[in-house]
Amino acid sequence: MKLEGYEFYEKVLKSPKYIVAPMVDQSELAWRLLSREFNAQVTYTPMFHAKLFAENSKYRKENWVYNETDTPLIVQFCANDPQCLLQAAKFVENDCAAVDLNLGCPQHIAKRGHYGSFLMDEENWELIASMVSLLNKELKVPITCKIRVFPEVEKSIRYAKMLENAGCQLLTVHGRLREQKGQLTGIANWEQIAAIRKAVKIPMFANGNILYFEDIERCINETGVDGVMSAEGNLYNPALFVPESYASWYLAEKVIDFRKLTFVVSTDL
Repeated sequence: MKLEGYEFYEKVLKSPKYIVAPMVDQSELAWRLLSREFNAQVTYTPMFHAKLFAENSKYRKENWVYNETDTPLIVQFCANDPQCLLQAAKFVENDCAAVDLNLGCPQHIAKRGHYGSFLMDEENWELIASMVSLLNKELKVPITCKIRVFPEVEKSIRYAKMLENAGCQLLTVHGRLREQKGQLTGIANWEQIAAIRKAVKIPMFANGNILYFEDIERCINETGVDGVMSAEGNLYNPALFVPESYASWYLAEKVIDFRKLTFVVSTDL
């Protein structure tokens, strides 16, 4: 039986607080294993393009790489078509803890492809709900979502509750606007994250402003979330999730060691 909500968070994910974000060209297997050595408890794959993943076996073989120690693992897709997303997710449902829908990518390529944060506009909410609902009904594993916030906290709350009602079993909130990227990145809004946390009943991760180990507990205390996800902070320091400090050369050697791994399971899809 597929577990949902906090049962999924506690029994499958093992109540994690330290999460490595999905990062294009970064959160591949070697980086995920390195991060796990330094106390990362859940990792995400890079964002996969659902249509390419569903239709192109070469794309799947090049990108879907994992091994048995890389668990719990959540596979993230970007998509704008429910059936295409389901088809892609079916290829991985037996080898991951959950499938995540990317609703937060702010890059221009996402605007051109009409996915990620460019589905945030309210005119697309019915489409988003249909994708989440379909995967919630048809997948063996839970569907989770990662979002950004709106300028108006009330709209952010409505957006989050729409996802929850559609069947999202865990929500990650990046406390930045769609426009906050590159030189305009700025500071993530933890107050919005806290407001959303109070409004939804499913488990929730916070994303944004996590640069040091001390930021993790501060974020959890200020927002009430269940765990904290890091992207850039983890890239700067893969030992972010432990209080100890390590020399850069030592971490660099670790990266090289993990990239030499040969015992990798790759799908034959």
